[in-house]
Amino acid sequence: MSGRPVLIVFAGLPGVGKSTLARRVGAALPAPVLPVDPIERVYGAAGPEAYQAVAALAEIQLELGLPVIVDAVNPVAEAREMWLELAERAKVPLRVVEVWCADEDEHRRRIEARQAADPAYADVDWVRVLERRAEYQPYVGRRVVIDTTVPGDPLGSLLDYLRG
Repeated sequence: MSGRPVLIVFAGLPGVGKSTLARRVGAALPAPVLPVDPIERVYGAAGPEAYQAVAALAEIQLELGLPVIVDAVNPVAEAREMWLELAERAKVPLRVVEVWCADEDEHRRRIEARQAADPAYADVDWVRVLERRAEYQPYVGRRVVIDTTVPGDPLGSLLDYLRG
């Protein structure tokens, strides 16, 4: 995949493990990882503005002929459509990775542990995750779904999907 531009979009609720997995994929390819969260935290640009900023950065990477990874919740069709339009405009494949944590107790434990360990996540508590889950629209379209509570390392099969 090295030298081949592709837009890889990670989606899923906060705390499911998508950022960890996106970084591992970025290191394995290698490819830049562009997370939405830091832009939202630094500039207070929640929602469309932060996504648009990441899309602009991703487009530059694609123009350079690089694969690029977007790390964002992508809870609604509008956000997801932006990535499809970017891939079409850049004439590159779009690969979507939807990450889940099917064990609700484990998901809550991860949120609370992250919140305690990193002040940057102070405002992402379990109540906020439940709110995000309520607004999360079902994903429609080709994608791979990874449940981070399933035993085993998904990296190998995920890289196969991304190369396919």
